[in-house]
Amino acid sequence: MAIYDSIGTTYNTTRRPDPRVAAQITAALGDARTVVNVGAGAGSYEPPQTVLAIEPSAVMIEQRPVGAAPVLQAFAENIPIEDNAADAVMALLTVHHWTDLEAGIAELRRIARRRIVILTWDQEVTREFWLLSEYLPEAAEFDDTRAVPVDRLAALLGDARVEVVPVPHDCVDGFGAAYWRRPEAYLDPAVRAGMSMLAQTGEETIRPGLERLAADLTSRRWHERHADLLDLPEYDAGYRLLVAEL
Repeated sequence: MAIYDSIGTTYNTTRRPDPRVAAQITAALGDARTVVNVGAGAGSYEPPQTVLAIEPSAVMIEQRPVGAAPVLQAFAENIPIEDNAADAVMALLTVHHWTDLEAGIAELRRIARRRIVILTWDQEVTREFWLLSEYLPEAAEFDDTRAVPVDRLAALLGDARVEVVPVPHDCVDGFGAAYWRRPEAYLDPAVRAGMSMLAQTGEETIRPGLERLAADLTSRRWHERHADLLDLPEYDAGYRLLVAEL
């Protein structure tokens, strides 16, 4: 069973594309006239030139909007389409879910004629994010087991450039660090349900840390400790865009 068959039922309510992140992805795709989206989920960030989406989870496929690109239910490690199927292949916040990274990257390289674009995160940076370092170290430890080192991923892709993807203070895509300046959002179970690092770590495990966060928000201790964040327009939480030219 695909992971998001169990944790993706409310994905569309909190995981909407952020236009600033979308602009960076679009720029990375460049002049590609055809795109295959691997690990496509509900279709976030798919450009209009997407010709096919690959997604293993039926729950996520059901949430794709009317008019989205055709979707094929398959895993990244074994994609039943022809070689050189599109100018570019993109894979956004998905490689950490793959069971065989090398096989998945080999499939991306087989399918793409010119370019591969991958959105992931650098765990060395992300584990210092205040939510993880101060309140939910258990979630950081979980991500330690699945995060793909950026240098390993770049090496598998072959001479990929790495771009920082800053998180806007009002990011509308509710991924893990989206609410770095809006900490009260992490107390909302609907918000947490859209974040795999929290949903998979488990509510029982993270409850004590969330209770500490709630207390620190009530007492304003969090605001005092993180006053330096409150005026920042964006924040580097470790998200990285890798772009490989083939």
